[in-house]
Amino acid sequence: FSLNLAADCNAVLKALQPIFQEQGMTETVHNWEDHGYLVTYIKKNGSFANLRIHPHGLVLVDLQSYNDDMKGREEVDQLLNKVEERMKELFHSNIKRVKRLPAILRGGVIDRYWPTADGRLVEYDIDEVVYDEDSPFQNIKILHSKQFGNILILSGDVNLAESDLAYTQAIMGSGKEDYTGKEVLILGGGDGGILYEIVKLKPKMVTMVEISFDKWPELSADTLALSIVTSSNIDQMVIDGCKKHMRKTCGDVLDNLKGECYQVLIEDCIPVLKRYAKEGRMFDYVINDLTAVPISTSPEEDSTWEFLRLILDLSMKVLKQDGKYFTQGNCINLTDALTLYEEQLSRLYCPVEFSKETVCVPSYMELY
Repeated sequence: FSLNLAADCNAVLKALQPIFQEQGMTETVHNWEDHGYLVTYIKKNGSFANLRIHPHGLVLVDLQSYNDDMKGREEVDQLLNKVEERMKELFHSNIKRVKRLPAILRGGVIDRYWPTADGRLVEYDIDEVVYDEDSPFQNIKILHSKQFGNILILSGDVNLAESDLAYTQAIMGSGKEDYTGKEVLILGGGDGGILYEIVKLKPKMVTMVEISFDKWPELSADTLALSIVTSSNIDQMVIDGCKKHMRKTCGDVLDNLKGECYQVLIEDCIPVLKRYAKEGRMFDYVINDLTAVPISTSPEEDSTWEFLRLILDLSMKVLKQDGKYFTQGNCINLTDALTLYEEQLSRLYCPVEFSKETVCVPSYMELY
């Protein structure tokens, strides 16, 4: 409750006390001269409420219940309805705003709460855990959403849902590119979405380089650790999970690691890129689906920037003079991070031109 006037803390407390006492809840009152009251109410079944009354006119009620049935939820709603009615009786038109938030369900079998890239908490309509396994490098979850279909989540990071064709189309050039007869290199992309869409466009050959963690010869331990944390779609178990549970995204392209116009290499992409550069092998398109742009330049992020610059430089060495390199950026709200990434492009060994596009990725619930 946000009030238009200062709150009489004692009056609020006296008005609301009977509601909690009717529930058989034990009351404990803490008060400070200049900072109002904190009152806790505890029920014998373990449920409890916190009533925080701020003198400047903010009254907060938090209620936690251990009831997980419909009857328990109805009891919670009834109690909160009584609190709201009593507050309106007490303050009449002096209540500026009443805001009641939906209940957060903690410790459930299905985790419905996942953060956006810019740190906002989103509750998804997830109703089933489809796949939940730990590879040697990360936790792999595939959860079903009524809106978005199956969603791939790697170590707590929402990667891609079956609804997210917009992401795949954007990282391929938003339908503006002609892949017919072209040589294409995909870095990462273990969900198979990019490979599946490009194969439809009749390329000459698509090489998708997944990442094997057996050998990371050129990277420091710090770089390796951060790459494991931040890279997406990066091990065989991701491929195995996606080809079984994300078929609306990958079709049948992950059923075999080699097809008529594509091959999937489960190798470290860095030595592969170096080998291709040495052999003089060139590509019309390089698509980097390894990792998002880091959000800071703090010391723990330095090696991630190092990793990105290395991938960029190596990619330029295997890209034809008129070729194109596509990659994801990050959430549009992370303007500083995106600016830092653009600054990296001026530090490459060769000059490049770049453009950018913003798209809405459905399951991210944000613009990218």
